[in-house]
Amino acid sequence: MDMFKIAFEGLKHRVFEVSLVDLHNDEDHSYRKIRLRAEDGMDFTTDKLRSLVKKWQSLIEVHVDVKTTDNYTLRMFCIGFTKKRANQVKRTCYAQSSKIKQIRRKMREIMVT
Repeated sequence: MDMFKIAFEGLKHRVFEVSLVDLHNDEDHSYRKIRLRAEDGMDFTTDKLRSLVKKWQSLIEVHVDVKTTDNYTLRMFCIGFTKKRANQVKRTCYAQSSKIKQIRRKMREIMVT
């Protein structure tokens, strides 16, 4: 835990420069760059998190420790839900445990790359 706190303190107040295209996927603003400063990280308010979690669906969570190019370790969290298909008659949309493992593996793969 102490090692994580040290790395976290090193990332605080760090400035990231991103293009507006990366944030909005709009090529018209490719010439605009934005500087973002890291304070504490992103988090959901409890009411938003509770509004996402619904009955009759599967909740899939994963976390990954990722190293930055300058050797800091970040722990990233991701959350996903199953969704009913358009023509689905069944009330529930639970995922099988094997499918959940595959989804988690894919989420991890995307977060690491």
